[in-house]
Amino acid sequence: MRLNELHDNPGATRSKKRIARGPGSGKGKTAGRGIKGQKSRSGVAIKGYEGGQMPLYQRLPKRGFNKPNRKAYAVVNLGLIQKFIDAGKLTGDVTEDSLIASGLVRRKLDGVRVLAKGDYSAKVSITVTGASAAAKAAVEAAGGTLTVASAVSPE
Repeated sequence: MRLNELHDNPGATRSKKRIARGPGSGKGKTAGRGIKGQKSRSGVAIKGYEGGQMPLYQRLPKRGFNKPNRKAYAVVNLGLIQKFIDAGKLTGDVTEDSLIASGLVRRKLDGVRVLAKGDYSAKVSITVTGASAAAKAAVEAAGGTLTVASAVSPE
């Protein structure tokens, strides 16, 4: 056997069906699409249509609700605040503005919320829009104070 003698098994390949190549082909004129109507036109795909059967996206139950006026907070963990204090990037009292100036928070959004992840040991007063109960307990255990101030909405 040589490379020039290689070939497929009989019936393994079939020639492509040549559609819309004249009446003698049996698939000429309308090319098997029928006459007129949306599906006979080019560029049409009726997505989600199941031939009159109720489509899947309508059969499945709808759940949940997205609150249109929900608040989005910038989240900071106590471990990161401690790391920035140790590095000297945060000094004195910690406020939302000082967190942005240090680069720990990119932007305020609807305020900054502090969570209790990580080790915290600094005696610093922190003033933010929101905080978890565990974060408040961790700051007070370290000898600092955590004040939750109400968010000022720019209107």
